[in-house]
Amino acid sequence: MFLVVVAIDFGTTSSGYAYSFTKEPECIHVMRRWEGGDPGVSNQKTPTTILLTPERKFHSFGYAARDFYHDLDPNEAKQWLYLEKFKMKLHTTGDLTMDTDLTAANGKKIKALEIFAYALQYFKEQALKELSDQAGSEFENSDVRWVITVPAIWKQPAKQFMRQAAYQAGLASPDTAEQLIIALEPEAASIYCRKLRLHQMIELSSKAAVNGYSSGDTVGAGFAQAKEHIRRNRQSRTFLVENVIGEIWSELEEGDKYVVVDSGGGTVDLTVHQIRLPEGHLKELYKATGGPYGSLGVDYEFEKLLCKIFGEDFIEQFKIKRPAAWVDLMIAFESRKRAAAPDRTNPLNITLPFSFIDYYKKFRGHSVEHALRKSNVDFVKWSSQGMLRMSPDAMNALFKPTIDSIIEHLRDLFQKPEVSTVKFLFLVGGFAEAPLLQQAVQAAFGDTCRIIIPQDVGLTILKGAVLFGLDPAVIKVRRSPLTYGVGVLNRYVEGKHPPEKLLVKDGTRWCTDVFDKFISADQSVALGELVKRSYTPAKPSQLVIVINIYSCEHDEVSFITDPGVKKCGTLRLDLTGTSSTAVPTRREIQTLMQFGDTEIKATAVDIATSKSVKVGIDFLNY
Repeated sequence: MFLVVVAIDFGTTSSGYAYSFTKEPECIHVMRRWEGGDPGVSNQKTPTTILLTPERKFHSFGYAARDFYHDLDPNEAKQWLYLEKFKMKLHTTGDLTMDTDLTAANGKKIKALEIFAYALQYFKEQALKELSDQAGSEFENSDVRWVITVPAIWKQPAKQFMRQAAYQAGLASPDTAEQLIIALEPEAASIYCRKLRLHQMIELSSKAAVNGYSSGDTVGAGFAQAKEHIRRNRQSRTFLVENVIGEIWSELEEGDKYVVVDSGGGTVDLTVHQIRLPEGHLKELYKATGGPYGSLGVDYEFEKLLCKIFGEDFIEQFKIKRPAAWVDLMIAFESRKRAAAPDRTNPLNITLPFSFIDYYKKFRGHSVEHALRKSNVDFVKWSSQGMLRMSPDAMNALFKPTIDSIIEHLRDLFQKPEVSTVKFLFLVGGFAEAPLLQQAVQAAFGDTCRIIIPQDVGLTILKGAVLFGLDPAVIKVRRSPLTYGVGVLNRYVEGKHPPEKLLVKDGTRWCTDVFDKFISADQSVALGELVKRSYTPAKPSQLVIVINIYSCEHDEVSFITDPGVKKCGTLRLDLTGTSSTAVPTRREIQTLMQFGDTEIKATAVDIATSKSVKVGIDFLNY
């Protein structure tokens, strides 16, 4: 039995961990304050940044990595490997393998697996240290059940990659696989939202008058209240989760549906869940969708704006030659980004690092001020204190493409018949703190359903992941992201099977490469569900039987040679050594697939001799 559950939220822009002792599951502790921290950005997470020495050894993580890198002499900094926002690579790489590379700020390449393992190892050490300090005695890794959260829209290889990195970091091992749970971010959020009490959330919809405000002022008043609440709570790191179903939740009945919109730094995940009574289990109704529409999109627009004003050639050079100053500029932007709001009237000032102004003059032969005047970008001005002065409209324009993508994606989702009767929309994740996004969601869907934002919205997933680790059985049914099956021979049928698949063996006509489906993409699968099939070897005397497992993203698939079909496992049953008399004339090989949390295990059993072989489905090594 584990003494404690530790959840790690490994985010695109920021990361953190939280934990709960199994003997007092109602207390969730968020990790202790970290050194560093940015003005205007307060939260309990730390930036997802990592620094390696020129010899490629781990040096530091988070604020410490950033500050150390910043203080290095520019010529020395070029030797060090600094990485940030690297999690997106797992989402955008089509053919992820154990050898996929990441690129550091200085342009050097390093294996992604190594970086992810370093980061997880760092969290492991921090958490064990904090637990030991708190317990007053040494905490062992074996006392901990780890939970790592990943976006639901990630493909299977990315989820497996995260597990491999965790093994390398020593959180668990293939033999103690159950010590580590890979949880899906929106599911974790969903579990936490179930526990919300009315005073722990803000309601944005025009559908319900809250606490006697008329709905016109709810948004403003709701936020003022929430901000006050968050300010008061910031000192406390322990959250009490009452062991009850929250008020909102008690309004939900059997079969009711709700959407979780998880908007983070890198991706936005949309998941639709449905309530199954009596236990209130969750059922994933609609396969997770979404895309790379996180708050990084806003940073990207800011970068495009800088290119427009100062020239793309200069910005490219500046990033390479003065990487630490570029990081500083993006930090300055980050805190202003958080000050953006729909009703803001005064301009936002962004300090340009001295080396930006200096380097620009050397590069172009004229001043930054001159560039701004000449660029005819009318809503960005130069202020005498050495700042870029952006009008609120200019800032809002940077948010627009990302927010539009999110709203459009939600609109598509609401068109689906199974989503038409959604009661609630929970807005969670770090980007959900942005008033501009809140207002856009409210304007678009406030009449369709009730929009709820948990108050400590950036920590929702982390806390939900802890609750999931304490009771993993709460999620009962998922939609399979892929079609799975095995390659088999069938009796050849004239007219039904294509002639090029005909194989004649010992006078029998076989059709080869048939994809025998175990489960289709989008089909509901209960956790732990077993799917069985029985096969007969083509030749009774066969002693080595090889069964290949395949997957495909769509379910219109007949042959393993169809486009999109990938091999993801092999079961090799070796029956040599069983005496020939024991091999019956008609043999049966039973193949089973069991669908676990994010893993799938396959087994083949020879019924006559009860020999069996097991394999985990593998998306990285084929």
